[in-house]
Amino acid sequence: MKKILEVTDLCKTYIINKRQNNVLRNVSFSVDEGEMVAVMGPSGSGKSTLLYTVSGMDRMTAGDVEFFGKNISKLKANELAELRLDEMGFIFQQMYMLKNLSVLDNIILPARQSKANTLSSKEKFEYGKELMRKLGIIEIADNDINEVSGGQLQRACICRSMINKPKMIFADEPTGALNRSSSNEVMDELCSINKEGTAIMLVTHDAKVAARCSRVLYIVDGNIKGEYNNTESDTRKRERALNNWLLEMGW
Repeated sequence: MKKILEVTDLCKTYIINKRQNNVLRNVSFSVDEGEMVAVMGPSGSGKSTLLYTVSGMDRMTAGDVEFFGKNISKLKANELAELRLDEMGFIFQQMYMLKNLSVLDNIILPARQSKANTLSSKEKFEYGKELMRKLGIIEIADNDINEVSGGQLQRACICRSMINKPKMIFADEPTGALNRSSSNEVMDELCSINKEGTAIMLVTHDAKVAARCSRVLYIVDGNIKGEYNNTESDTRKRERALNNWLLEMGW
């Protein structure tokens, strides 16, 4: 398998009130092509910081992160911004969208901003609608964002993350604000996208969500304490096995 994300000795330190807070300490791991990796751990363990740092949303203090052969620690701010826009997709627990735009206009906005996306305006519009059909939300294309359910809005966020055909999607608690039914629907869509070849790295507190992933990294106090490969095909056995491992990790 080809490594698409390689993290080596990653450190992230914040200075708060003249004190050092070492959030990430010499973290190393990799993500292979087509993988779906979950990051779990106690609150404050560094999960979201890890996601933001390896995706270039936050600058690392030390170490190296290679994304498809590009060392993001060496990129300038504008180069990083272009990389995130053109080659990465992002989904968050808080479904950030512009209130003055329709759902569809929010979805295609990154395509309009991208210099690398060579589709015409009409083609971008049609591709946005194609993604909405695929995720079963085409009926809300012209709605304002306050006229749709949380599950629909999160699926719209998935569409937006896919609009520039990213090489990898980064998701921070993508189901955290949803009920179980909507959470299952969103994970169905993410698993479908992953099966089509897009790698995904997501942070979650939900063992049921993590059980849908091929691998789980468990982080404590800024260090990866353990790694678990989901090999069980039966859903219930898969969840039970992961839960047992999480208990061993101190979950």
